Amino acid sequence: MATKFPTSSKRNYSKETSKTPRPEANAKSAPILEGMPAKTPVQHVVLYDTTLRDGNQGVGINFSVEDKLKIARRLSDFGIEIIEGGWPSAANPSEAEFFKRVGHERLGAAISAIGATRKPNSRPNRDRNLEALLSIEAEYVTLVGKSWRFHVDKILDTTAQENLRMIIDSIEYLRNHGRKVIFDAEHFFDGFKDDPEFAFQTVEVAHNSGATTIVLCDTRGSSTPNEVYEITSYVSKNLGGPVGIHAHNDRGLATAISLSAIMAGARHFQGTVNGIGERCGNANLIEFIANLELSLGCKIGVDLKKLTQLSDYVYEIANLSPDNYMPFVGRYAFAHKAGIHGHAVLRYSKAYESIDPSLVGNSRMITVSSQAGLANIISKAQELGFKLDRAHPKARNLLLKIKELEAAGYNLENANATLTLFYARNLGVNLHYFDLVNWRAFVTGEDGSVRAEGTVKLMVDGETIITAGEGNGPVNAFDTALRKALQVYYPELSKVRLIGYRVREIDVEQGTAASVRVFIEFEAEDVNWSTVGVSSNVLKASEEALVDGYIYYLYRSGKGRSKDQTRDHSKEYM
Repeated sequence: MATKFPTSSKRNYSKETSKTPRPEANAKSAPILEGMPAKTPVQHVVLYDTTLRDGNQGVGINFSVEDKLKIARRLSDFGIEIIEGGWPSAANPSEAEFFKRVGHERLGAAISAIGATRKPNSRPNRDRNLEALLSIEAEYVTLVGKSWRFHVDKILDTTAQENLRMIIDSIEYLRNHGRKVIFDAEHFFDGFKDDPEFAFQTVEVAHNSGATTIVLCDTRGSSTPNEVYEITSYVSKNLGGPVGIHAHNDRGLATAISLSAIMAGARHFQGTVNGIGERCGNANLIEFIANLELSLGCKIGVDLKKLTQLSDYVYEIANLSPDNYMPFVGRYAFAHKAGIHGHAVLRYSKAYESIDPSLVGNSRMITVSSQAGLANIISKAQELGFKLDRAHPKARNLLLKIKELEAAGYNLENANATLTLFYARNLGVNLHYFDLVNWRAFVTGEDGSVRAEGTVKLMVDGETIITAGEGNGPVNAFDTALRKALQVYYPELSKVRLIGYRVREIDVEQGTAASVRVFIEFEAEDVNWSTVGVSSNVLKASEEALVDGYIYYLYRSGKGRSKDQTRDHSKEYM
């Protein structure tokens, strides 16, 4: 029986539209949500990851074969069902190498290669792309075909009927050679809004030719969740086979679009870890999975507690800085800065948190800043191991001092070591490891190069030591001389490395007299910490941050620390 297609690209995509009357304002017995559509029950969704292919197309990302294998193992262990490995072709031998090597891995996930339908007016057995897909071992082939008349006419430069034959021929050819075919209907939503009958024909012939799943693609990321819901509903009701969603994030809607498609009947999702991908990226698999289970109640058999680890791992392999603000897994996803928020969430977590952070492998953060309240101060002290409560005589004084520091430009949120030392100093901990008497630096220039020589005078346990050092500038020379002097008494400081140094003006309108904030990041034994210094003199601000960085390491190591009744020594914090 022929399918009845809609004749207009306007909003009437489905055969029937049900309208539930809104409850009367004075009908007390009417449920407040009566007029809203019910969620479609979701039992299972196939998770298809395209990080290794679509994610690899993101600017600044270039996965090696080893990178791909590492990510594939982690995705498989996490519970992803299908992993798209890439686009094999003679022009890219590394892709073929990946498929060769991944075949020797004992992965729980199936592997898919991706390719396009045959070229217009050609035969499948003479199409290099299709032959390349058959030259590698992969259980699935994800075949991309056109569903938008604009692309057929202007990009492929062929006819609508030939495009349909290309889809049919390519799928049947791959199936006859033992491959399971997933059909990605490229630009499907754009095509459906432009010519719904033709767009539906492309997925109908793909289904009739034996494709296991029909994936509707919002390739330009130009559709709204409502459009995707209505169109996906129509296809799901009329196609007669499994439907999936592949969304891009050009308008920041990829995750919302994907969830809308699932609620409309799609049961296959394609996305990338952390949403990496071409242009603005793909639907974020991390966000999607968390929402699928926590918002839609679909238990898909993955361990949500591994979400944060998976996100961090892919960021590391991709050599990208993590998005600290990403929902669910970002470092600041459960951070509370405002005093009223910190106070409330410590009493009742659901006051400002929609879920328990531990459900997704994350943790709560109560920050200390100019916005902090007393609850923030107490919580942070306890987190750092200090014994402090509201009754402590110094509690409110600490709050006032922190607000003064923040007003001066210190920004303690990102300087964990400086904040720890602030608590320690104000709660009576002995941090007297050395005295910096003075230091000086001389800068010389010759043949276009700049060098600096620095000298440092220290006193440790009543003894004076003077050392010199060289560097590419005065701060570097000072650091070299300071480390040399300190290592005489504290040789363990040789493990410490500086991994970051940033300077930022605070009051720019003052010009060269402006105060500056210096952030310095340190690393030792796989642990990082950071300090901040503020002054109108960049050298003084650098001195403050450098000295505190070394004092913090000594403090953490327990060197020369006096007995202290304000600190719980059963814990050590970096």
